[in-house]
Amino acid sequence: MIKEYQLRLLPQQAANESTLKDYLSHEEGIGLSDICHVRVLKRSIDARQRTIYVNIKLRVYINEEPVDDAYAHTDYPDVSKAPHVIVVGAGPGGLFAALRLIELGFRPIVLERGKNVRERKQDLALITKTQQVNAESNYCFGEGGAGAYSDGKLYTRSKKRGNIEKILNVFCQHGASTNILADAHPHIGTDKLPRVIENMRNTILNSGGEVHFQTKMTRLLLENETVVGVEAESQDSSLLTPHSSIFKGPVILATGHSARDVYRYLHASGIEIEAKGLAIGVRLEHPSELIDQIQYHNKNGRGHYLPAAEYSFVTQVEGRGVYSFCMCPGGFVIPAATGPEQIVVNGMSPANRGTAWSNSGMVVEMHPEDVPGESPLRLMEYQEQLERTCWQQGNMKQTAPAQRMVDFVNSKVSYDLPRSSYAPGLISSPLHFWLPKEISHRLQQGFRKFGSMSHGFLTNEACLIATETRTSSPVRILRDRETLQHVRIQGLFPCGEGAGYAGGIVSAGVDGERCAESVAAYLQS
Repeated sequence: MIKEYQLRLLPQQAANESTLKDYLSHEEGIGLSDICHVRVLKRSIDARQRTIYVNIKLRVYINEEPVDDAYAHTDYPDVSKAPHVIVVGAGPGGLFAALRLIELGFRPIVLERGKNVRERKQDLALITKTQQVNAESNYCFGEGGAGAYSDGKLYTRSKKRGNIEKILNVFCQHGASTNILADAHPHIGTDKLPRVIENMRNTILNSGGEVHFQTKMTRLLLENETVVGVEAESQDSSLLTPHSSIFKGPVILATGHSARDVYRYLHASGIEIEAKGLAIGVRLEHPSELIDQIQYHNKNGRGHYLPAAEYSFVTQVEGRGVYSFCMCPGGFVIPAATGPEQIVVNGMSPANRGTAWSNSGMVVEMHPEDVPGESPLRLMEYQEQLERTCWQQGNMKQTAPAQRMVDFVNSKVSYDLPRSSYAPGLISSPLHFWLPKEISHRLQQGFRKFGSMSHGFLTNEACLIATETRTSSPVRILRDRETLQHVRIQGLFPCGEGAGYAGGIVSAGVDGERCAESVAAYLQS
């Protein structure tokens, strides 16, 4: 017999399969020995009151073993002799596009400017050790994209554009924990996600696709307003001279939100793009114990049965949103620049979310009209200028300018700083003075509001670390709403976060699948 239950439990009752079985036996009258298996279908934490509850949906197997898998499998056929489709970028948009192409019977040729996910990790370590950023292999560029080493969160508010459950199931098929199918805010973790990404790459290769690392697209090949392929240059440092190659086929352009050279190339080539709104601010880092105490209404924090606490804040200040973004409980702040003379910060969490710090982007919404000019690249140039200013304030290293939270709100210099997870180091800096006023003033007002909403949140134990600028693409590559092709050029399918049509791992994956389906329809028409 299989039965499903919707329960509201104390954290200790929902801690694991054993405690769930004990509860079901005691409260539902099921013999303990009769419960063969318990599968968690949905799980969320309700921390709105002093007593914390876990809302949980269970499927209980009574006197029978489960015969179905915990996730839905996708079959990937051999496409070694199938028509080619070029996928530029091996972030979530590109990887899911490639996998969906294989499902549909097409052979993906994936070009990634950075290194594979394991080699890439060595370059990330060098950022802290040498204070230098490899412009082709960093927290944004390389296999897995920006999400591979910046948290692996899978939560998205976008429910209308595609099959989110499919994306999560594909992750599970490639090694992610099936917990992501149940949790309200699913998370893989930066220590687990690289293995999942490697497995996805191996599926592409085993099905007859290709993946080329350190291979940077330099131009699109056009014939009569139709893209017929790309030219790409090998970035392998072992080669004495760069080597260019031609790859033929329609192109899914999934380059991520930091590929500024691609935006400049498209604009210079007359390929229609437009400025897109984004959000800019700082990383705010608290001691995780303090966030646990605030969110769980308990001076003892989260205890033994609750995860590191999350928060979400949003308000309006002078007509623009001020909000928390990419909250990382029990995580780290990381250096996410993609070139010299930049400081960019982001956040990440390991799977256990067990560090002493919790951080979140705290950002101010910006619209295209907030930056003067007509160029579609003007918000990108605004980003660049702010990142350069931040680098100058950080002694022209990856040492990040920082300020205590209350000091920032009161426009006071911080004479010392709290301990931080940011490995390259912090330097005290008057962020309230040199950040653009349209950002600093709104952040100050927003922090006052958040402090009034959550007692203890506005504190000098917390630290602002500058600057969070890569929240999304500053450009949208224009495409047709129905076919997902570029508005003018056939055979070009702008995809994912870099094209301005997604915001995070899951939504980029969904958009990648949709673009693959559109390419299939294009080739079959």
